[in-house]
Parts: sequence; C-alpha cells; structure tokens
Amino acid sequence: MDEEQSRFIETFRTFIEEVLQSPRAFVEQRTPLGDVVAAFLRADIEAFPVISEDLAPHRLVDADIALDELAASGADTALDPPRVIGVGGGSQREHSTFAELLRNPHVQFMPAPVDYVSSATGPATERRTVSFGVRLLHLDGKPIAVLQRGPRDEYGRSSARLEILAAEPESAARLLTEVRRLMLERSVLRGQVLAFSGNEYGSGGAGADFLPRPVVSAEDVVLAPGILDDIVRHVVGIGEQRTTLRAAGQHLKRGVLLYGPPGSGKTLTVRHLLSSTPGTTAVLLTGTSIRFITHAADLARAMQPAIVVLEDVDLVAMERDMYDGPQPLLFAVLDALDGLDGDADVAFVLTTNRVEVLERALADRPGRVDLAVEIPLPDADARRRLFSLYARDLPLSEAAVTDAAEHADGVTGSFAKELMRRTVLLAAEEHRAPTDTDLADALEALLSTREQLTRRLLGAREDSHLPSQPGEE
Repeated sequence: MDEEQSRFIETFRTFIEEVLQSPRAFVEQRTPLGDVVAAFLRADIEAFPVISEDLAPHRLVDADIALDELAASGADTALDPPRVIGVGGGSQREHSTFAELLRNPHVQFMPAPVDYVSSATGPATERRTVSFGVRLLHLDGKPIAVLQRGPRDEYGRSSARLEILAAEPESAARLLTEVRRLMLERSVLRGQVLAFSGNEYGSGGAGADFLPRPVVSAEDVVLAPGILDDIVRHVVGIGEQRTTLRAAGQHLKRGVLLYGPPGSGKTLTVRHLLSSTPGTTAVLLTGTSIRFITHAADLARAMQPAIVVLEDVDLVAMERDMYDGPQPLLFAVLDALDGLDGDADVAFVLTTNRVEVLERALADRPGRVDLAVEIPLPDADARRRLFSLYARDLPLSEAAVTDAAEHADGVTGSFAKELMRRTVLLAAEEHRAPTDTDLADALEALLSTREQLTRRLLGAREDSHLPSQPGEE
C-alpha cells in the first residue's frame, strides 16, 4: 500500500467517524391526523401543551358519559359539529403520546374507525365506550381535542387516560374540571354492588364487576338475640343518622370486625347489610382481590355513602407479594382505613375465621375497627330456628324439625340447608313428597362417621356426629 492509498484510507476513516458521531437530523412533520385536529382547532397545534389525566380502568365509562354530555351541551350550529375519530397506525399508536400522534417523523398516523369496548353499567346493562379515539368538541364556544383511551396491560398501560389539547390552556383545564364533576354526578358505579378483579397481565389493573344487590331479610339471618341488631345499628344506623352525628361533631367512618368459625353466618350477615342499604355503593373484596383495597377506599370516598367488605381477610392478611410494598397486605388495609376523613360516610366490614391473626395488628393501631362481634356456632335455640327456616316450604312436622335440630349439636346453617336438600332428594327418588322419615334418614346419614369430612366442609364442629353403628367404619 503506497502513501497515497494510506492518505485516502485515513481521510475516509475520518469522514465515517464524523458521520457516525454527528447528530442524526430529521424533520418532524404533521401527520394526517394532526391536520384534522389542527383544522378543527383553527390554530398551530405545535405550540399547544397537552394536559393528561389518568383514570382507574373502572372509571373510563364514567369519563365517556361525561364527555358525551359535554360534547352535546357544546354543540352549536355555527360551529363544527362534535365528533369522534379513530387513529390508524398499528401498535405504534399504543406507545405514542397525543403530541406524537399529531406530529411524527416516522409514522403517519391518520384518521380511522374509532375503537370501542362494551363496558358494564350495571349487573345486566352495558354501554359502548370509546377505548381509543380523538374527541373534537366545544366548551364555551372554544374548540378542544381530547384523546380518550382505555387501559391496555399488554402494552404496559394499566390505567385509562385522557389527553386534552386546546388553543387556550384555561379551556383545557376547565374541560378537565367539568369532566371530573360529571364523572361523580353521573357515575354508573354509584349505588351499585361491585367486586374488583385483576387480569392476566398482573395486579395493576383493577376492573369493577357489577353484582346484583342481595335480598336477605332479618328473618333469614339466625343469630343469638341482639347480635344482628348491634351490627345493623353500627353499619346502617350511623349512616341513617349522618346529619345529626356530623352536627354534633361525631365521626361517621367506622370499622366492624365479624369473627367466628366457618359457616356461622358471617357472610349471610354481610348480605343482609347490603340488602338493608339500597342506594349505598358497596365494594366486595375477598381472597386475592383484597389487594385492591386502595382502589376500593378511593372509590368509597368518592361515592359515599359506601360500604367496603373484606371477607376472609385472615387468609391473605400476612401476604406480602400481593401488595405493592414490603409490608403484609393487612397493613395496606389499615392504611386504607386511616386514609379516610372521619366524617366520610364509609363503613369497613371485615370477616375472619381466625381473629388471632388480626387481633394484634388491630390492637396496635386502635380506632380502625370500633366494633368487634363474635358470630359463634348456633346454640340450641338458633339451630331450631335455622332448621325451621330451611324447612319452611317442606311438608315436615314441627316436631320432626325440632327433634332434628336437637340431635344436630355443633352444626351450622350450611349443614341445615344441605340436610333439607337431602331430605327432598330421598323423596324425589321415589317420586313422592318428603316426610318426617326422610328427614330422620337424611340426618342419620349426615351425622354418620363416614360423613365426618362433609360435616367439616359444612362448618360443623368436630364432635357433631351420631355414635357409630354396628359394622360402620
């Protein structure tokens, strides 16, 4: 290699290094979608700031209702009509901000059909909701563009979002204020019974499922005298006297702990409380869904009067991996109780089969639970009432039902319910109505040694059985 070739190679190497080290030049350009939005706003959109608001997934439908109402109220024949346009551009749109959808050097996002999802608005009703689309509307005669999109956990977005663009920042801020107000006033969640659930992408997204409100009368709840009255007075009565209590400077937030063995009536008591509070927003958390306690408390605060039920909290209370933090889930529950103002008309109802798991933590932070009620296994009188309750539609004598209750010491309402079903089944197999003999036979079978596990699964005490019969194993 001669000297001239060496100089050429060195010069070329220097040129390549300068090219690689120099900043890559590109020119941003407005997308076809940006052209549509700019034409509606009648302004240079490049200079406008974007105001963003993240929403819990279950609040997207409320935002959709609010924006529809604002669009309709701002419609004027002298102005461009309000409309919603979709966004084309494949999966890239999922990773792009509103500003990037309007100006982008790489992807030419363009108008497309709107993406919708079917959102529940009640146990048996639904609404078509915008899950990805740009709303063009007017507020006080000022044009505004809103990107509305739902959660997409597969793209790392666990919340819904509104991104607002307006020529005047005051208009965007006012629209957001109006959306928040209408989301509270028009919420489909208010007065409903809800359960929170997650999804296959993790615990970030808390979706709300609507449940029918239970119908359980006081006569259907068989407890020792006075117990149900005390619970109802604390959960329901305080809410009914909210005006008087607030005027007297008394707090409304309350916590109730129902504890006792499985099958003793805790869940039925909760169902009666929900039945007794029509119009009250109720959130039910059980098992792993208790990790959504923060979402539930936030919703209860916004939708009060409200009840938050945490069933079988002992099963997950000490779990750490279901809560976003190093402390057990129980501390998240206690933090949620702490986070509400004293005058918030919110009742927390906790149920547990093992009160010893919770007692120390609750005692160390006094005032979070202000009523603890034991729900024991039914005594003799309660058993007679339970057996009569579940036998009320059957042609059985009062004496036979009473005798069955007296022989079934240590059993629960679940046991009584199953006993009556087996009584009916014995008769149905012979195509006749059930008799007292069927009741006695069904009871003997359920109390036999071989049904010991069945009785335990029905919540019966360990020693609830008949003496073994000859030949019985």
